[in-house]
Amino acid sequence: MSEKSLQEIPRVWREQYEKGLMAFQRNNLDYAISILTQVLEKEPAFYDCRQALRATQFKKAGEKSGFFKRMLGSASNSPMVAKGQMALRNNPLEALNIAEQILNSDPNSSSAHKLLADAAMAVGFPKSAILSLEILVKNSRDKEVVRELADAYAQMGQTAKAEQLFQELIRNNPGDTELSQAYKNLAANRVLSEGGYDALADGEGSYRDILRNKEEAVALEQENRSVRTADVATNLIAEYEARLQNEPANLKLMRMIAEMYAQKNEFDQAIAYYNHILQVSGTADPAIEKLITDTASRKYDYLISQLDTSAPDYNEQLAALKAEKESVILEECKKRVERYPTDLQLRFELGQRYFNAGKISEAIQELQKAQNNPNRRVASMHLLGNCFAHRGMNDLAARTLQNALKEKTVFDEEKKDLIYSLGSVLEKMGKAEEAIEQFKQIYEVDIGYKDVAAKVDSYYAG
Repeated sequence: MSEKSLQEIPRVWREQYEKGLMAFQRNNLDYAISILTQVLEKEPAFYDCRQALRATQFKKAGEKSGFFKRMLGSASNSPMVAKGQMALRNNPLEALNIAEQILNSDPNSSSAHKLLADAAMAVGFPKSAILSLEILVKNSRDKEVVRELADAYAQMGQTAKAEQLFQELIRNNPGDTELSQAYKNLAANRVLSEGGYDALADGEGSYRDILRNKEEAVALEQENRSVRTADVATNLIAEYEARLQNEPANLKLMRMIAEMYAQKNEFDQAIAYYNHILQVSGTADPAIEKLITDTASRKYDYLISQLDTSAPDYNEQLAALKAEKESVILEECKKRVERYPTDLQLRFELGQRYFNAGKISEAIQELQKAQNNPNRRVASMHLLGNCFAHRGMNDLAARTLQNALKEKTVFDEEKKDLIYSLGSVLEKMGKAEEAIEQFKQIYEVDIGYKDVAAKVDSYYAG
């Protein structure tokens, strides 16, 4: 069994999922949880629904349950957890449902997240497992949990993340030969997969297919290098463009050529190939369109890096390029939002661009829509608060930032940024005591954050 996308879900449950999202957006959280839980009971492989349910659970919990302080197994005596562990042996799908029932009342339950992760891996839902394992690892670097997360990343093909976790485990457990061997196996499997040897093992290829001759071996090595020299990239482009004459519909080949042109800092050629991909495929492709935007951004970053800092008009050239970059990227974002008006992630990006361009009204309009995306809700509210503050609407800014903070259960970098923004707004409002209380929260956990130390020390010195 594998996890399903929205398009793979029967219409009746898609409609229920949409109702759940609408209830979340309207802050009818109990109803949203009820609907989303029901959908998952019928379609346990529906990852987007599980992700939306998790966001709803945390939003409902707010900060009532405090920070995540429970260690693994703290709820092991809970009858529901025990029931879930029994179900895990024979019916992991039932264990998934039980885990969600626990999380509906306590989304910070480490035991429930552990149960869910184990059940998800048992039925082949690595993305769902990662959703809970990342929460566990963020708050407790337990060796076994970190190992489970690494295994889940590997199963998802996210080898770089898996290797990074294994490296951390090996550093912390230098004498663990099993970890070292598992890391070697992971690295070896990556090399085999990238080199095409996995097809050979399955009987679908041959050494002749993989390594036809010495020249092809060199070409393969060059292609897989993370940093290519201009000469190597030029040779590969020439080879691939020659192949493209015989394979004019090979979209993968076009993308590789585009990437190598970008590697050579020939960004206009790269963008031309990405546009050609869209033309040949005949369908919209948000991923390729984002690559076009990202490549345009890289182009301006490169042009800026090539400016002569000693030139008398350096500042004028720099300002002109930065302004042109913002204008071009903003227009690209607007086009993408017009093509995909329901994509709230794109609306968040557009809101950011408008804010950076000083178009505050337009930014507010996009961010008010973007905050309905559970995955971007807090970030949207933060930027929305900054928009209000930029306009001097400090009461609206403070209220928006306070609402965003209610939805943050973990004291991470995002929460620190929110608290600092709120403190700064309260300062502008002349509420010095309230402002310093915000800065003191950060001071307690991170004295080196921005100028918090100076603010707090000055307060006590005065």
